[in-house]
Amino acid sequence: MSFPSNSFSRVWWNSLVQSRLLQRISNNSDGVCNGPGPYSFLRPLGAQRWDSGTQSRNFVTQKQNPIQKHLVHEALQSSGKSVHCGWRHCGIRTEAEKGVAEYSSQELASEDDGENQFLEFPGGKVQFTSEMSFISESSNTRVPCYRILDNYGHQIATDGIYEVNKELALKMYDSMVTLQVMDIIFYEAQRQGRISFYLTSIGEEAINISSAAALSIDDVIFPQYREPGVLLWRGFTLQEFANQCFGNAADYGKGRQMPIHYGSNALNYFTISSPIATQIPQAVGAAYSLKMDKKQACAVTYFGDGGSSEGDCHAALNFAAVLEAPVIFICRNNGWAISTPSSEQFRSDGIVVRGHAYGIRSIRVDGNDALAMYSAVRMARQIAINECKPVLIEALTYRVGHHSTSDDSTKYRRIDEIEHWKIKHDPVSRFRKWLNRNNWWNEKDELELRNEIRNKILQAIQVAERMEKPGIENLFSDVYDKVPLNLQEQEKDLREMVARHKEDYPSDVPL
Repeated sequence: MSFPSNSFSRVWWNSLVQSRLLQRISNNSDGVCNGPGPYSFLRPLGAQRWDSGTQSRNFVTQKQNPIQKHLVHEALQSSGKSVHCGWRHCGIRTEAEKGVAEYSSQELASEDDGENQFLEFPGGKVQFTSEMSFISESSNTRVPCYRILDNYGHQIATDGIYEVNKELALKMYDSMVTLQVMDIIFYEAQRQGRISFYLTSIGEEAINISSAAALSIDDVIFPQYREPGVLLWRGFTLQEFANQCFGNAADYGKGRQMPIHYGSNALNYFTISSPIATQIPQAVGAAYSLKMDKKQACAVTYFGDGGSSEGDCHAALNFAAVLEAPVIFICRNNGWAISTPSSEQFRSDGIVVRGHAYGIRSIRVDGNDALAMYSAVRMARQIAINECKPVLIEALTYRVGHHSTSDDSTKYRRIDEIEHWKIKHDPVSRFRKWLNRNNWWNEKDELELRNEIRNKILQAIQVAERMEKPGIENLFSDVYDKVPLNLQEQEKDLREMVARHKEDYPSDVPL
């Protein structure tokens, strides 16, 4: 490429060289920035790509800015075509080609005005302003919380909600009560020393059951650890819950996991893992796989407000937005990350505003309102699958129970605060009031249901307790296709030690 010789043009070219723009343009095979890229603004809107094998009319019949006209016509000149350079500041003149329009001073002034008002940035057009103004760290108005039922079970909204008929409503309530009773009994079993650990979902039953009811069995679940209700809704039996908590031979994890770390391949429920937030980016990857396979399903991941503070959460939100993955993020903002209150975790208006920051459609929902959660998740699933877009749901709720059996929450929060939420905002009671108002439920039904569930759970625990534990060989299997020699030696040493000191090892673990 030849360069202009007069002094005015040299100033232009030197400026471009200093900004490395000329190098980018010169390296382009067709002599003009065809984009996409940081310099795609050099190509006029609607302009066609120039190809040395096509007629020159592709560019000469359209208006280019002066830089483009110079580069394009220089390329044409080098190919043997008779052209002239349209750059009015350039001193180069060749044989003129008819039909090439030059920019008038008015057109150049108009272009300069446009460039002074907007920046054609790779992420989109950005308007300039002469006013220096910082975005506020928080809005004066908090994002509202979507709800359908008030605290007394009155339905305050009817438009735009998904109908819940009597059959579905009773099944949802049955599951909510089952989850509540199961938590109480298993928590007591841990306190009696019958299992080593437990963690309840008390106060968060509506998030569990309503979200599960709004999903399909084909949707893939990536839970945290406070979502056993989703698994319960999908058909996981009370006996299967008990087997896992007691770590017996019927446990799908073969006794290797802590209690409450459930999982089920058959029910598309990935096994819970203790590290916080690791499941969130995994859900996005699974959602992208579903998108590539054109499946009519989405991935759903649950996490708490504490999990939202992890780097994995931020990476996952950006990952999902950029790849447009069909994933639903459900954040259970229950106010506490173990002993850390939300006020000490972030200064933003909760988690819902992060969706806007990452380019994700978001909504804040009353997590103790079963109908609101059901409608929000139903709509979110529709968006995720039909539009192939991620959705973020922040469900406001309260963790009524302790974080786990290893925690005493009265050491860091007031008892009257816990009682207030337990009595006034209990999601199970609120949903029952709505059922009563529809004449679908009464006190007799309530008593019979709770007694029936309690008996079933106690029976499941008795069976799980008496069942044999997994054999020692399960400590060394399922990692390698062929067990390596070092693990074979370890297994041999362990068996010999147990044989010598039987009194120090559980008698219900088969050798």
